[in-house]
Amino acid sequence: RDLRGETVVLNLWATWCPPCLREMPLLAEADARDGVTAVIANQGEELLQVARYLDDQGLEFRYPLLDPRQELMVLLESPGLPTTLLFDASGRAVERHVGELSRAQLGAWLERHGAESP
Repeated sequence: RDLRGETVVLNLWATWCPPCLREMPLLAEADARDGVTAVIANQGEELLQVARYLDDQGLEFRYPLLDPRQELMVLLESPGLPTTLLFDASGRAVERHVGELSRAQLGAWLERHGAESP
């Protein structure tokens, strides 16, 4: 599936990070919206660990990625987890947040950048 024309929420996370886990349901809700795709990029963990966590929580994402060498953290100059970026429909990074996202903040981002409400 092509992400061009979508609003993309990119989230760097790990299963050992409590704030990462708390915001997962919000990201899953965002992923279910029309015109929005949440890409969750696990940092440094094994496939089994990540798959088991998502299955146990009943969380489904179209784009669950593994980043075993944490290259995205380096590329995005992330000081810690979670780190979340929002890319607009033309692929520009327009928002960035380090730490736990609130529902209000994520909602405001999506509203500001033209994503549909659920």
